[in-house]
Amino acid sequence: MGDFREAGAAAPPALREGLSLLSQGESEEPSAQGSALFLGGNEVKSRAVVKYSSAPPRTAFARLEEKTDLKLPPANWLRESAKLGPAGTTILGSTKKSKPFSSFGMAYDFIDSVGNDVDVVSDSENIKKLLKIPYSKSHVSMAVHRIGRTLLLDELDIQELFMRSSQTGDWTWLKEFYQRLIDQKWQRKKKSKEHWYQKAILSKFLYYSINGDGTAQPVPPAAEQQQSSSSDQTNDSEGASWPAPFEMPSSVPEDPSASSQGSEPLEPSYIVGHVASAPKEQNLTTLFNDGENSQGLKNDFVRNILWTFEDIHMLVGSNMPIFGGGRYPAVSLRLRDNNKPINVLTGIDYWLDNLICNVPELVMCFHVNGIVQKYEMIKTEEIPNLENSNFSTKVIKDIAQNILSFLKSNCTKEGHTYWLFKASGSDIVKLYDLTTLCEETEDKYQNPFTMPVAILLYKVACNMMMKKNQNKKHYGTIRTLLLNCVKLLDKSRHPQIIASANYMLSELFQLDEPKKEESSESPLNENSDESYSEEEEEMPDSDENGSYSTSSDPSDDNKAVAIIKSVGELSVPEKYKSIHQIRPSCAFPVCHDTEERCRLVLSYVLEGLKSVDSSIKKESDLPAADPSTPIPLKYEDESTRGGPEGLEKQMALFLDKMGSLQKGNYSSQSGMIPGSWQHKMKLQLILKSSKAYYVLSDAAMSLQKYGRALRYIKLALQSHDTYCCLCTNMLSEVLLFLSQYLTLCGDIQLMLAQNANNRAAHLEEFNYQTKEDQEILHSLHRESSCQGFAWATDLSTDLESQLSVSCKCYEAANEILQFSDLKSQNPEHYIQVLKRMGNIRNEIGVFYMNQAAALQSERTVSKSVSAAEQQLWKKSFSCFEKGIHNFESIDDATNAALLLCNTGRLMRICAQAHCGAGDEFKREFSPEEGLYYNKAVDYYLKALRSLGTRDIHPAVWDSVNWELSTTYFTMATLQQDYAPLSRKAQEQIEKEVSEAMMKSLKYCDVDSVSVRQPLCQYRAATIHHRLASMYHSCLRNQVGDEHLRKQHRMLADLHYSKAVKLFQLLKDAPCELLRVQLERVAFAEFQMTSQNSNVGKLKTLSGALDIMTRTEHAFQLIRKELVEEFDQHKTGETAAAADSSGLNREEVIKLLSIFESRLSFLLLQSIKLLSSTKKKTSSNIEEDVVLKTNKQIYSQLLRATANKSAALLERVDVIIRLLDQLAPGSRASGGAVQ
Repeated sequence: MGDFREAGAAAPPALREGLSLLSQGESEEPSAQGSALFLGGNEVKSRAVVKYSSAPPRTAFARLEEKTDLKLPPANWLRESAKLGPAGTTILGSTKKSKPFSSFGMAYDFIDSVGNDVDVVSDSENIKKLLKIPYSKSHVSMAVHRIGRTLLLDELDIQELFMRSSQTGDWTWLKEFYQRLIDQKWQRKKKSKEHWYQKAILSKFLYYSINGDGTAQPVPPAAEQQQSSSSDQTNDSEGASWPAPFEMPSSVPEDPSASSQGSEPLEPSYIVGHVASAPKEQNLTTLFNDGENSQGLKNDFVRNILWTFEDIHMLVGSNMPIFGGGRYPAVSLRLRDNNKPINVLTGIDYWLDNLICNVPELVMCFHVNGIVQKYEMIKTEEIPNLENSNFSTKVIKDIAQNILSFLKSNCTKEGHTYWLFKASGSDIVKLYDLTTLCEETEDKYQNPFTMPVAILLYKVACNMMMKKNQNKKHYGTIRTLLLNCVKLLDKSRHPQIIASANYMLSELFQLDEPKKEESSESPLNENSDESYSEEEEEMPDSDENGSYSTSSDPSDDNKAVAIIKSVGELSVPEKYKSIHQIRPSCAFPVCHDTEERCRLVLSYVLEGLKSVDSSIKKESDLPAADPSTPIPLKYEDESTRGGPEGLEKQMALFLDKMGSLQKGNYSSQSGMIPGSWQHKMKLQLILKSSKAYYVLSDAAMSLQKYGRALRYIKLALQSHDTYCCLCTNMLSEVLLFLSQYLTLCGDIQLMLAQNANNRAAHLEEFNYQTKEDQEILHSLHRESSCQGFAWATDLSTDLESQLSVSCKCYEAANEILQFSDLKSQNPEHYIQVLKRMGNIRNEIGVFYMNQAAALQSERTVSKSVSAAEQQLWKKSFSCFEKGIHNFESIDDATNAALLLCNTGRLMRICAQAHCGAGDEFKREFSPEEGLYYNKAVDYYLKALRSLGTRDIHPAVWDSVNWELSTTYFTMATLQQDYAPLSRKAQEQIEKEVSEAMMKSLKYCDVDSVSVRQPLCQYRAATIHHRLASMYHSCLRNQVGDEHLRKQHRMLADLHYSKAVKLFQLLKDAPCELLRVQLERVAFAEFQMTSQNSNVGKLKTLSGALDIMTRTEHAFQLIRKELVEEFDQHKTGETAAAADSSGLNREEVIKLLSIFESRLSFLLLQSIKLLSSTKKKTSSNIEEDVVLKTNKQIYSQLLRATANKSAALLERVDVIIRLLDQLAPGSRASGGAVQ
């Protein structure tokens, strides 16, 4: 091939620049390093990125002189060198035996890649061995583990394993299984002298190549060599690489200190903080406190490479020596015996090593019996075409894809150890599930892979949890990793990891945001601990896919998970193409409601708490509690508790405690050390449980299950109380939670107070406890008495007590917000708390006000106001005042107006209480009444000012207006009916009544269409009627001032007509309308008495008769109600239904009698006047018609009134008929009066 220098110069630039090894300790992110290699015309894509390298800078190799004797050791043999790094790191790396956990060491270092991006993590030697299976007769024995979508491959040295088994008695079950099914005459195979000879001359050749001097040099003294070797082993022990119980004899003497250090049990120094994150420099193996040798889990490779071969992504560890310098960026150096031609296996070895390390050239040094003959340089892409070593790169690619597909289709269970085995000289490859086989023995921890797998599952889950940018689609994966981790570990041995894993499991369920429903396609996988949807054991497939074909040997069939019948099948393209996803989606449990989600969280929290509690040594000092026995709930007799006064004391104690929290007082009953992992983890778990109970309480509240809600908030507050006892530095976030818990507790107590009728059901719900809740409470009781919030969570049967507790909860929530800067940081919550405080104070104020009103209604004997009433007024007023202040402080004008309105109502109740004092016959409107009514008016006016305009809240505005109108109306009515004549002149009283009535009218909105409109119209009509009556009365009683009389006459007439108009709009006030019309008639009669001329009297009479005819509308309404009443009697309905019509029969009869008498009187007077006028003056045709009509009507009226037995309905019908006849005549007279 010519001189290797010339050949080297022709290396493609892309390859030459493709790889830049890093100095020790550096790492490199994936970049566009590496390149596709075009080999033998068939493109096989290969890309290698060095993730980490501990090799020193590459040194140029020295070409040895011909005839150099490699059997003689060079001077630098086995010595440390600046060029080499620690002795053997680079040069002897390839001679080191792969350790059983080498893939785990890499996985720990590159945790980001595990579970997601990488398909395989393994030593390059294992990869090569797998890809050579179809070409090689040698045996293959590998352990396979699955973590997410990643497979970890490690050599499983059965020979070494069984040698130890015979010494220690472990793994005997596997040895028996192996001998029974695979190799009945198993015995330890020793390596030949030739093997050791070849290793020795290779080592010397590499040292010669570094030394650069071809001449043999004296070997260092034996003692020096021993020392060098010893220091080498101290740095990188090849000793006990299996975890205990194996004590591996080392062929190389070990430093005693290193040995003792390795076997010493390590204290867990891994701090489990938020989501249990560990600093990178902390080796996770410090978690092991079982005496595992942590050296076995180190990443011992000189370089770790991310190798992409076609579509397979692999994280590979390699120790291959790489040389460079001059014009050669990288070459691999090989020593070949000239007498032995290169075979296919060697060619594949060289080719794969160069691909993995991205080395473009291979330098081969040929020797005969250790004497150097010549050098030859070969490009990597030319290796597959070497003489005697021809192989197809396409076939290698197919083998890789088939093996990966076979493994990922069958190694489906995370946490299980699978064994891939091919016996020497056999064509059959078998896959066993060692975990399942091991479970048939007594102790599952005899599998030495259990711990490393569990830790790796935990680390991968931790890493995924730490990535904040991950969305929820990974939660199913994390959950599966953690569940499998917990399943593998012994609770008594690893409480810290189990507690941390359970805490992380609880963290997966978001409690503070609504759960988005999963899509219908995702399977409901809630109770399944397996993350895979496929069957646990694959069924035999069709002939097309041979991976699941059954073996001819029936004894193998029931033990092997899967079998490759013939290694030749691996070369067939896509023979084992996986029909499964590399990791089927791990469905996160679909929690259909909040309670289900919280219950899952609490189940994980409980498991975590159990792990923490079991690890605290002081448990023997505590009284043992039976988890099946309910923890007694402390009830106090309400008489001993002292009602609201007792509450005040409890609140003072609580606030004192909250103040001490700021200083960080710590009091744990179980003796946990502050800062220990137990302390930190228990704090996190307790806080999580309190959040879960809070969410459960909130959900129960929305379902109106108030007893259940109180039970849950009690548990939340008990959890929080324990947290407060354990916490050395209270976070503001946690104080905010407490404020929210107390706010919800206040809401629940208020709802219980308002739903007193269902108290028995609420009490039953409150007292019920699940076993899970009892066990969590038992764990809490280990740390504190949990009585800090007992005052807030008792279920009282007394309404006043419930309202007081609710108020105290809100006050406590508000106090907490004042402690630190929480008020300004959480303005929304602060506003909510103040709103609730204002609301509860309104409720309590109304409660006391109603109690006062009840006392007032019961007061019959004593006429004076009792001290109890006055006390209730004070309490009520105080509550309203505080509530108004709360609402005003957050600019809530509407609610402030409502409370001002209620205060006005309280003032009116006070006024009513004073109206009972004094003799009913001598009753007068008292000054106290006036005072309180005026106060009420002031509060209503304040309410209107608070609202500003009607637009802010029309309903409240209208309500306040109505109450204000009512207050003025009541004042005016009382002054009118019980005139304080002993204190004031009549004219003064009339003036005040008139003013109050007009103000009442001002706030009585008759025009706006609303539910209250008919009431307003009735009120306005009544006011006009009363004013008209008052002016009518003044006119009758007044003598003298004609101007004033005329004014009163006009006002009376105006108000009567307005009253009639308004009453006519109402369909349910016929009696009132009739009374007003009769009063108007009486007013006309009174006017007639003062008239002297017949013409004037006749005109007034005509007007009065016209008013009479206008009452027909009222009679029609009365008749309608009477007919409906009659029909109801006819159909057999009860009298109660008739009474509900609202027609007062006695009132109707009384008014009807008056009406008949007044009509009779007016008709008679009309006939008399018309007759006398007719005699004196000439005949008038119109007057004649009126006279005739009036006589006929009068005659009929006399006959009708004479019949005393006539029914009410008949009498009404007669009146309506007579009024119909009267109408035209009276109008013809032309004297209509409005």
